Amino acid sequence: MSEQDDQLRCIGCGAIIQSTDPAAPGYTPKSAIEKGLANNELYCQRCFRLRHYNEIAPVSLSDDDFLKLLSQIGQSKALIVYVVDIFDFNGSLIPGLHRFVGDNPILLVGNKEDLLPHSLRRPKLRDWIRQQANRAGLRPIDTVLVSAKKNHQIDQLLDTIEKYRGDRDVYVVGVTNVGKSTLINQIIKLRTGVQDLITTSRFPGTTLDEIEIPLDDGHRLVDTPGIIHSHQMAHVLSPKALKLVAPQKEIKPRTYQLNPEQTLFLGGIARFDYLKGERVGLVAYFDNNLMIHRTKLANADRFYEKHVGELLTPPSEDDLATFPSLEREEFRVHEKSDIVFEGLGWITVPAGTTVAAWVPKGVAALIRRAMI
Repeated sequence: MSEQDDQLRCIGCGAIIQSTDPAAPGYTPKSAIEKGLANNELYCQRCFRLRHYNEIAPVSLSDDDFLKLLSQIGQSKALIVYVVDIFDFNGSLIPGLHRFVGDNPILLVGNKEDLLPHSLRRPKLRDWIRQQANRAGLRPIDTVLVSAKKNHQIDQLLDTIEKYRGDRDVYVVGVTNVGKSTLINQIIKLRTGVQDLITTSRFPGTTLDEIEIPLDDGHRLVDTPGIIHSHQMAHVLSPKALKLVAPQKEIKPRTYQLNPEQTLFLGGIARFDYLKGERVGLVAYFDNNLMIHRTKLANADRFYEKHVGELLTPPSEDDLATFPSLEREEFRVHEKSDIVFEGLGWITVPAGTTVAAWVPKGVAALIRRAMI
């Protein structure tokens, strides 16, 4: 739609109706706009799905819009339910969150726990997540592990929310791709039986919409739009490629015995160089279907140039025109650590080694204390 769109607003959330970007607020197919106008009931696709199917679709915000949202939450009396993706923990952190929420308590929720090996003890994982949150300046009052997709521990999460919220509303926050909308949908399923369970409104002075779920005492649980992290792997891959590298089931660790000056290619998306150290076994945690190829460091540049898009996929040959070049970052490892390729996975390396990570331009690579 064009100029007339700015005069059309969704009667559910107030977002400006548009038919060009399915991921943006207010999206409605052209045929639905015509039908809605004819019936005098014009809803965006997201609100239509809410009303008829109790289904929440994700909505994303820019950094500036999200800062406005956080500032408003900080002025409210609220329990902050902060959802992170355990598999992409660092990529799902919200920088400076603790500065915006004021005195409001934060409940940290690690989603997608079903992706991690069953052999990893969950109490140890909770402790690791808490320590990582502390390093980011957060002091959560508690940590809960869930799998929204498999409906694991959602009851426990709701019990924990009730334990801590007191006389407060509950705001659920998180970046895009952490599974927040799936989590909210599971909560809705558990609270069905109430007519018109979901209402929509928006923050004054903005076009940010929120989804409200009424709680028993007149307070509300509010789902907020997700913030876009531009350095996530999801933003440099095509949807088809993303499906090939985003885990959907428990990951199986893979061990590689490497000598110095050997390279692992992670498909054609990223690269790991083992530069200095003893011959060691390095453990890789990536989607089970991601092809990992080993070669000599001296041949790695030529190997990549020759095989990317074919032997080294994704990206596919069709994606190469828009796929960013790989950029290198070197790490000296002083304790057992994970070398993280944000949004893709990680490789656990021992102390006393020097390694390098190559990731697409704009995507982050970092070192952290080993999770496993």
